[in-house]
Amino acid sequence: MNWFENWFDSHYYHKLYFDRDEQEAAQFIGNLMQYLQPTPNSYMLDVACGKGRHSITLATHHHTVTGIDISPSSISYAKQFETDALEFFQHDMRLTFRINYYDYAFNLFTSFGYFDTKREDESAIRTIAQSLKPNGVFVFDYLNSVHVANHLVAHEIKEIDGTTFRINRFIDKGFFVKQIQIEDAALAVPVIHQERVAAFQLADIEAMFAKQNLTITALFGDYQLNTFDTTISKRMIIVAKKIV
Repeated sequence: MNWFENWFDSHYYHKLYFDRDEQEAAQFIGNLMQYLQPTPNSYMLDVACGKGRHSITLATHHHTVTGIDISPSSISYAKQFETDALEFFQHDMRLTFRINYYDYAFNLFTSFGYFDTKREDESAIRTIAQSLKPNGVFVFDYLNSVHVANHLVAHEIKEIDGTTFRINRFIDKGFFVKQIQIEDAALAVPVIHQERVAAFQLADIEAMFAKQNLTITALFGDYQLNTFDTTISKRMIIVAKKIV
């Protein structure tokens, strides 16, 4: 299995990241809705939706939302929140999912850059572009590689409800790598998981977008939608339009 299939479907993944800020996520979506001004009942796709926190919030803004994610356990959890305007599917973003169907697509919280090859990355962008109607809008929320490289915390230990997570971070062959050793009484021996996220910069993303007729129309550096600055911005939030 790929690292993300194994790790994202582990209950230790959710234990480590239990404290993700729901309020911040809701405020971010609110800021996006204010900026984008989508018409009511727009069709929206949340790619790599995880347990659905962004999808659920998008639906509260009176839109019809689909969330897709490769993790069966995450989708199983998210399905409890389904309504007539909110649906979830277990799906690999590298594979085609509905064509010319959505007004907006979202890929949020660095849910990209996991694949080993550029071809796979481009397949994912192609899937998203194909899912959009002409003039549809894609919002892409990624880490700012320059800031991450300059502020990398090499070693960290977290103790969460009896589980010890020993975390090492480093850069390897164009990827930010987080190696996580898990120690728990339920485990006979420690288990090691690894996260690998490509250190893409703006020019890399712009080139992939251009191949799929996605033109960048706005660029922000944080969840408050402040101006992007390569040196100090923690995020790289791109808004692009499908030009056909």
